[in-house]
Amino acid sequence: MTIPEDHTGDLDLADRHALRRVAGLSTELTDVTEVEYRALRLERVVLIGVWTEGTLAGAENSLRELSRLAETAGSVVLDGLVQRRGRPDPATYIGAGKAAELAALVTATGADTVICDGELTPGQLRRLEGVVKVKVIDRTALILDIFAQHARSKEGKAQVELAQLQYLLPRLRGWGESLSRQAGGRVAGGGGIGTRGPGETKIETDRRRIRARTAKLRRQIAEMSVGREVQRGQRRRREVPAVAITGYTNAGKSSLLNAATGAGVLVDDSLFATLDPSVRRARTPSGRWFTLTDTVGFVRHLPHQLVEAFRSTLEEVAQADLILHVVDGSDADPAAQMSAVRAVLAEIGAADVPEIVVINKADVADPVAVKGLEANERGCVVVSARAGTGIGDLLAAVDARLPRRDQEIHVLVPYGRGDLVARAHQEGEVLAVRHAAEGTELTARVPPGLAAELAGVAGAPVAAGRNAGD
Repeated sequence: MTIPEDHTGDLDLADRHALRRVAGLSTELTDVTEVEYRALRLERVVLIGVWTEGTLAGAENSLRELSRLAETAGSVVLDGLVQRRGRPDPATYIGAGKAAELAALVTATGADTVICDGELTPGQLRRLEGVVKVKVIDRTALILDIFAQHARSKEGKAQVELAQLQYLLPRLRGWGESLSRQAGGRVAGGGGIGTRGPGETKIETDRRRIRARTAKLRRQIAEMSVGREVQRGQRRRREVPAVAITGYTNAGKSSLLNAATGAGVLVDDSLFATLDPSVRRARTPSGRWFTLTDTVGFVRHLPHQLVEAFRSTLEEVAQADLILHVVDGSDADPAAQMSAVRAVLAEIGAADVPEIVVINKADVADPVAVKGLEANERGCVVVSARAGTGIGDLLAAVDARLPRRDQEIHVLVPYGRGDLVARAHQEGEVLAVRHAAEGTELTARVPPGLAAELAGVAGAPVAAGRNAGD
């Protein structure tokens, strides 16, 4: 069968040859005080994407998200283009002819960087740079740069550096003398027979140093993760349930943590403002304590290097008893965000952890869109972390979904062990207290470990399953 020249598959020739300008990309920040480093504005960028599947609206939404990422990194977005293709060109990502048109646009706008909405191979990166004559980076490098700007803790910085080195290693390039610069042992010092040879090229030296640094970073991250595992072990021994807040970047996870616990952690209207997990205590309406952990946000096509580097941090999610999956109800495509988050959760082994979908930003979202999400996600909770609405409903839903480990006891605690009574108030739910001559009569629901301690001190068996009125 002969395919007409003007048609290939489902893609018309006109479609494949078109570079569509994407409307709605900001060219200047309205408030440069949002993030202090944005004031530097060192780079002027043009965005380019390839639309291979889905709808045009989906491709344009992806490029708008890339625009926000670029602005978060401190760039000024000058223009954005999308090309319709069956698949990215293996040589220059968008094809030789379109690359020449992109080069003309770069010259006309005065851009100094091109950002591609996808991950480029080393060959694509090198050839496209050769055509446009300015720096070319891809979505992965951009996200890694944002993570590097936001990393604050020692562990966070080490994780980001590890991800950057893993990304850089296959993309090392050498030009001119770089590839021929060699050291043949003691050749330079006249080592003589047996010491002459090709030696080690500059690029091989760079690779060796990167591998050595990568191994060192892995050891450091493993050592630092021990402290977090010790803390998790302490919480497990105290039988405190763990709840992890996860979701798309800038969905309002930190705002939700603040609204539920009064934590006061950083809240910023920018992507990836939170890299280091924050753990706070919260209490359900019935009085049960649990830990609430704010974790790093996810994004479409989250670089695999980041998932691997942050695996020790993301274990907070995989080992939680319950996940609060926060969704931005005001986003243009919340379903795509949820799909991206669940893909990462599956990758880190958290797909089977019970989940409550939390539709956030209800105060600014389209009510019709919110109703649609509620219809698709059973048991979801609608909140506005900024306005503080729906938080009570969320805590009630958490109370209903948390595993029940507490045991109900009725014991007589000697007055000399008031510390155990205090722990019952702190770690469990005290149902009744009566002061007798011999000590404190306590009826409470407490974790199994504390129940055993109370029973041992009181010299009486644990009375499990009794009601407060017994």
